[in-house]
Amino acid sequence: MSAAELDGLPEYLQRLLGAAGDLPLRHRMPQASATARRSAVLILFGESAAGPDVLLIEKSAHLRSHAGQPAFPGGGVDPADDFPVGTALREAREEAGIDPAGVRVLATLQELYLPPSDRLVVPVVGWWDDPRDVSVGDPQEVARVARVPLAELTDPTNRFRLRHPSGYVGPAFAVADMLVWGFTAGLLEAVLEAAGLARPWDTRDVRPVPESLLRPYTLPGSGDDDPTGDTAAPTVADPAPDGPPARTVRPR
Repeated sequence: MSAAELDGLPEYLQRLLGAAGDLPLRHRMPQASATARRSAVLILFGESAAGPDVLLIEKSAHLRSHAGQPAFPGGGVDPADDFPVGTALREAREEAGIDPAGVRVLATLQELYLPPSDRLVVPVVGWWDDPRDVSVGDPQEVARVARVPLAELTDPTNRFRLRHPSGYVGPAFAVADMLVWGFTAGLLEAVLEAAGLARPWDTRDVRPVPESLLRPYTLPGSGDDDPTGDTAAPTVADPAPDGPPARTVRPR
């Protein structure tokens, strides 16, 4: 982006955009299959009386998969979409009632492959020029929408790691009465570090994934149209608890 386009954006967003082209989270993801379907999620930042925040949704408890799990708004590409930006904005409108006209699209991050749902996901970074009260767009898919303060996400007391029975160990956040983990947590961690907002936290705090979140593994190409929720065995993982924590951006 040009200096003029960056003008007026918070410093943390300018740092994120400066590192967006070299976000090494992609190096922790496997190679995509030939059948992978393209999808997009919207990472929407804004400003409120509580300070800077990011938008998260919580999936409906009635969904076939990812029920009750937090995620970024997003989903699979439709034929009429201007992918990936059009897909991310359409899904944000449908799931969280976000008016695309009020969103300034800043960047697209590297495409990331999620094997369990056989999806290639492009994260789209946006700034909410005209913040509004959030609301549930489709109650059949979304239980709630939350603007989560970045201060809560970076608070060390809200951070720990989760261990899945499959052997996965990855980052987690306990914020806004939600447990954020898997793909969403891995992407959040990378973004916060790239934005220069991350604070030291106790990576030795490793907890088991709650049984209520354990889901049967979804076979690639099974028709699960929700790449934004977390999978049965997420693929954005840290090393074993007795090793050093994984970094998602290069030291500066």
